[in-house]
Amino acid sequence: MRLGVLDVGSNTVHLLVVDARRGGHPTPMSSTKASLRLAEAIDSSGKLTRKGADKLIDTIDEFAKIAASSGCAELMAFATSAVRDAKNSEDVLARVLAETGVALQVLSGVDESRLTFLAVRRWYGWSAGRIINIDIGGGSLELSSGVDEEPEVALSLPLGAGRLTREWLPDDPPGRRRVEMLRDWLSTELADAGAKMLDAGAPDLTVATSKTFRSLARLTGAAPSGRGPRVKRTLTATGLRQLISFISRMTAADRAELEGVSAERAPQIVAGALVAEASMRALAIDSVDICPWALREGLILRKLDSEADGTALVETSVRDADRHPAKPRGNTR
Repeated sequence: MRLGVLDVGSNTVHLLVVDARRGGHPTPMSSTKASLRLAEAIDSSGKLTRKGADKLIDTIDEFAKIAASSGCAELMAFATSAVRDAKNSEDVLARVLAETGVALQVLSGVDESRLTFLAVRRWYGWSAGRIINIDIGGGSLELSSGVDEEPEVALSLPLGAGRLTREWLPDDPPGRRRVEMLRDWLSTELADAGAKMLDAGAPDLTVATSKTFRSLARLTGAAPSGRGPRVKRTLTATGLRQLISFISRMTAADRAELEGVSAERAPQIVAGALVAEASMRALAIDSVDICPWALREGLILRKLDSEADGTALVETSVRDADRHPAKPRGNTR
């Protein structure tokens, strides 16, 4: 069947059209993106602004028409941290449904983590043993660990690259003192999560997903995207430390000129690199393999499974389902 997956993230809205069947490899047919930066459209009261909601609705309406014209039998539409955190999310979802006919589903952070883990497990297979996966989004960080398709531990923390850029690194380029402060703070914030992950068992394979990790790997010498998804790409802790020293002294405009960094990601790549570094340190990881599959593929795979066995498409069932609500920051300038 042909499926459309509409991903409403903190930075971009992404429509992926795939041909998929149970037991088969989902084949991408087209990809359409729009940079909305929804996380930056949250006002001081914590609500998504009218302008931000209008742009979201116009984009979803346009992308739904693209999915229909592409022959999609179904459009799976989901939103992550930006919409999830907005205090008026229910009103926004109601407007989306009324004005576009699209039922936009908000995923919990735990479901983000476990569905991404499913995609990673299917990519690497059973022979990979225990996998630890790290995924950095614009608003949140997801960590997961397990030996099966359902992770034993799935965590979501409010440590996304965009969020931390706005809260900690507003200057361009960021000051060295602020970078070191954020580095120290992240170490403290991730200590408990790292211990919980490692308590589940030592990993046989450490993996990272997300555009942030792909960009970081490319900046440290990994193969470009044009080489295809099956080329092995890794990111090492040593390479990451050296990279942070380099890019933290550059302006966002200069970072956008680097190969592998888009103009949309350039402002937050320093914060993303610091989260990656802190996560790897908390998990005692020296390197990670970059997996080309992530949340969207996990949703596709779960959709195909649910149609075959009658289970719910999204149903948090990991043994550790802590949602880790955001903690008070106390880090204003």
